[in-house]
Amino acid sequence: MIAQLEPFHAIAVSALAHRLSAQGRSVIHMEFGQPSTGAPAAAIATAHAVLDRDPMGYWESPALKERIARHYREACGVDIDPVQVVLTCGASPALVMALSLRFAPGARVAMARPGYVAYRNNVRALFLEPVEVPCGPESRYQLSAGAIAALDPAPDGVILASPANPTGTVIPPDELAAIAQVCRARGIAVISDEIYHGITYGAPALSMLTVDSDAIIVNSFSKYYSMAGWRLGWLVVPPDLVDQARARMGNLFLTPPSLSQHAGLVAFDCTDELAGHVAAYTRNREILLAALPELGLARIAPPDGAFYIYADVSHLTDDSFAFCMKLLEDTGVATAPGKDFDPVEGHRFMRFSFAVSTPLVEEALARMKPWFAAQALARAPSR
Repeated sequence: MIAQLEPFHAIAVSALAHRLSAQGRSVIHMEFGQPSTGAPAAAIATAHAVLDRDPMGYWESPALKERIARHYREACGVDIDPVQVVLTCGASPALVMALSLRFAPGARVAMARPGYVAYRNNVRALFLEPVEVPCGPESRYQLSAGAIAALDPAPDGVILASPANPTGTVIPPDELAAIAQVCRARGIAVISDEIYHGITYGAPALSMLTVDSDAIIVNSFSKYYSMAGWRLGWLVVPPDLVDQARARMGNLFLTPPSLSQHAGLVAFDCTDELAGHVAAYTRNREILLAALPELGLARIAPPDGAFYIYADVSHLTDDSFAFCMKLLEDTGVATAPGKDFDPVEGHRFMRFSFAVSTPLVEEALARMKPWFAAQALARAPSR
């Protein structure tokens, strides 16, 4: 039997957006979680220099693995051996590897709903069973220790994301510790997607490694380091899984791009430039949180991190995909339909990515305000 996966609907939105651009339309891309900024300048300069001197090949950078291990020691207070770091071609292959490392076909893996579309689909692709736990505004759309404790029977594993996609919410430290305790007591393996660490609007997000040394950590250079196209990520695995993790990486993906590894090592220390990106996201978040209620979008979970706002649009539509497509066609603003993140309730939600520049956020709002007003008027009951 071949696994059947659902499409990533935001890709269809993006395809229309690019067709409109090719026709000469002005399009603002808020459909993907993709920074509009490029890699740090020093990382790009290093890449240029490497291209001139190094023919490159299959390679895993010892220096980058050591730098990542140092990051966990300095930023998280956690000591890991560099051998526990497995460099990957981005977070997507890292997730596939993490799932195949921990679970045999038929295993049940819990995750929050709404949640990133690839969690559910990768679990199914590997012939695992997704256990989607509905998480609403009362839990700020996040899994809780109580919700995991209530699952009967206990799942084999759980995927956590903090900050989360599509909501940007963060699991508080005490709740994260409680989740770790419940998972240990019930024999539930933890995979923690920490791809948005570094992008928070208050206290930093806590790594799962601080409360569970057996957790598998997924991370990437795509978001905080603004290097999505470089396809570079990493796994942190417990010592007993190192050999199998390396076997999977070598057989399935060989190595990450050599050029990206050289650039990634330099990007780790471009702190001032990266802080400037987060400052821009902070401003964009403030602008949207102030403006969205004026569009009639008041039911949201204000994001603690990442660069998303997940908004309830049930008063305007019961088909968020068609709604997002019409918004794009009418205004040139591309957004993501909620059905990617929640196959049950997502038809009444949409997601805005504010990883674009501040002027583009302001322009998007200027275009959307009259459009949303017209949609509300059209839905108003006639007298």
